Amino acid sequence: MNKAIVILVCLFPFFNAGFATAAAADEIKIAVVLAKTGEAAGNNLELFEAFRFAVAEVNSKGGLLGKKIKLREYDNHSTPIQSKLAAQQAVKDGVVAVMGSSWSSHSLAMAPYLQKMKVPMISPDSTNPDVTLAGDYIFRICFVDSVQGKVLARFARNDLQAATVVIMQNITSDYSLGLTKIFAQNFTAGGGKVLAVLNYKSGQTDFTDLLKVAQELNPDVLFIPGHSESGYVVRQAQYLGIKAKMLGGDGWPFCHFYANGGQDIEEGYYTTSWNKDLDTAKTRDFVARYSKVSEATDFSAPPYDTAMLLFDAIHRAGSVDRGAIRDAIAATKDFDGVTGKISFDTHGDPIKQVIVMKITKGRPAIFKIITPD
Repeated sequence: MNKAIVILVCLFPFFNAGFATAAAADEIKIAVVLAKTGEAAGNNLELFEAFRFAVAEVNSKGGLLGKKIKLREYDNHSTPIQSKLAAQQAVKDGVVAVMGSSWSSHSLAMAPYLQKMKVPMISPDSTNPDVTLAGDYIFRICFVDSVQGKVLARFARNDLQAATVVIMQNITSDYSLGLTKIFAQNFTAGGGKVLAVLNYKSGQTDFTDLLKVAQELNPDVLFIPGHSESGYVVRQAQYLGIKAKMLGGDGWPFCHFYANGGQDIEEGYYTTSWNKDLDTAKTRDFVARYSKVSEATDFSAPPYDTAMLLFDAIHRAGSVDRGAIRDAIAATKDFDGVTGKISFDTHGDPIKQVIVMKITKGRPAIFKIITPD
C-alpha cells in the first residue's frame, strides 16, 4: 500500500473526530424525555409533536445564539426507572437542558438526578408538588396540584353543589395519589364528605366491581384523577347507570381518554391549563400556525411554551453553560407564553390560571376560568 495512503487511513478516525466536534459546536443539544413505548406513549405523542414544532420554528429563523437546536428525543418506556435512565443518557450525551417529563411519576424519578448533575429541567405538565422540590434546577410550566386540587374541590362544592364524593385513584400513579390527597383535604374542609377512596392500578381497563361499590354509595360526584384510563371509568359508570357527575383533573384530555370512553360522557368536568378556544391573540395565532402541521389539543401549548421559554432563557444567558441557563430560567418574569404570562416562584413553579372544561355528550368546551388566590 502507498505510504501516503497508509497515513491517511491511520489519520481518518482523527479527521472524523474533528468533523464531529465541529458539527457539535454548531449545535445546541436539548433533550426531551417522554414515552414512545408503553402506557403513556399514546398520550405523550401529542407533546413530542409540540416540542418538534417549537424547535422547527426557531431553527427556521436561524436557530439560537447562531447555532441550530438539536432536539435529542429519549424514550422513558412509560416507567419511572427508565425515565431516570433516559435522563442519565441525556447528560452523557452532553445536553444543556432537559424538557419533560409528562407524567409526575416520571418527572419525580428524573428530577433528583438532574438536580445533582446541575442540568436544568422544565416539565410541561407534571403537576405533583414534589417535582420541583428536588432543587433549584427543576422547573415546570403548568399549575401545581396544590392549586388544581383546591380549585377542583371548590368547584365540586360551589358550582356542582356536591355534598358527597367517591374518589377513584390509581395507586401506581404519583399524580393520582397526590391530586386525590389535596382534593380530599379541600373538599372536606369546605364541608363536603368523602364517602370512599377506591383504588386501582395502571393497566386496568375493567372497573365494574369498583363502580358497583360507588353506585351503592350514591355520591353527588365521582372524582377520577387519572389519565387515559379514566375514559374506561366514565363509560362503564354510565353503563351501570351511575348518576354522579364525573370530575377529573388535567390528566383527562388526552386523545386516548376520549377513545377509551370520554367521547360517550353525557356530562363531565375537568381542569386544564390551556385550550385552543381561549379568546386571546396568542392562542389564536398559535392555533393558526400549529394547525398547519397537527391538530391543536390541550397538550399542544404547554410543551411549546416550555421550549420557547427555555430558548428565551438561553438567549438571555448568551451561553450554553448549564448554570447560566438555570439562572436565566429562574429570573424569568412575565414571559408572554401561549398559556399566559409565566414567572417562577422560589420553587420553580408558575402562578397559572386554571380552566374548567365541561364535556357535554362527548364534546368539551370552556366552562369557567379560575385565577388562584
